[in-house]
Amino acid sequence: MIVVTGATGNVGRTLVRILADQGHEVTAVARRITEADVPPGVRALATDLSQPSADLPAEADAIFLLVGGELMMAGNAAQVVRPLADSGRIVLLSSQGVATRPDSPSHGQALAAFEQAVMASGTDWTFLRPGGFASNAFAWVPSVTAGRTIAAPFGDIGLPVIDPDDIAAVAAVALTQPGHEKTTYELTGPALTTPRQRAAAIGDAIGEPVTFREQTREEAYAQMITFMPAQVVETTLDILGTPTVHEQRVSSDVEKILGRAPATFADWADRNASAFR
Repeated sequence: MIVVTGATGNVGRTLVRILADQGHEVTAVARRITEADVPPGVRALATDLSQPSADLPAEADAIFLLVGGELMMAGNAAQVVRPLADSGRIVLLSSQGVATRPDSPSHGQALAAFEQAVMASGTDWTFLRPGGFASNAFAWVPSVTAGRTIAAPFGDIGLPVIDPDDIAAVAAVALTQPGHEKTTYELTGPALTTPRQRAAAIGDAIGEPVTFREQTREEAYAQMITFMPAQVVETTLDILGTPTVHEQRVSSDVEKILGRAPATFADWADRNASAFR
């Protein structure tokens, strides 16, 4: 049996579907998950990993561990991981920031603590370290649907954002196939894209032009601070505005594992066009 935490998110929902389609017994875990959120035959388990009373199945063959923002910053990595040590393997959705922003409390240190706790647990492990997610563009849905506009900072700075479905596909392989033990994979899309280019791709996907307006860093900060902790906002803006060479590097790991190139941002936009119409 495979446990998928964060099962209602952009990665977890797809991962649950992939594993169920492959015929695996799956328990899908999230704070407020219900049977309506999962495919037929998948068990839905509502529990909060940040609480000592979190109720996870003890007989899991493998666990996909997604560390959400609150859990990541709570500073209790060992407490969360300790009950998982009896599983056959843990696949942790970590972050590229562990390597590129090691001094960042949010992007580097917090997830590094989870990596260390998983390694100390004694179980087999695989770490997935993506950079930016293509699905972050869902934040643009209100402005696109209301007025066919997108505002974002650093309009012409590119990053190789990854389709969350590709993360899920890699996770499914790491959870179910041998040869990925004690391995770290860096997951990116196939090419750099800028916010301006992503806005154009969304326009192409919906068949209407979308106007791009470049924000100042201060404007972006004021918007992001309404739904992110300050230290997360600062590091995120640093990555968007002054990415390191490593953060702009296109990794071959997705293609190596899946036997195909990762999806482009345009592919993601085409698949999710209905959200922006």
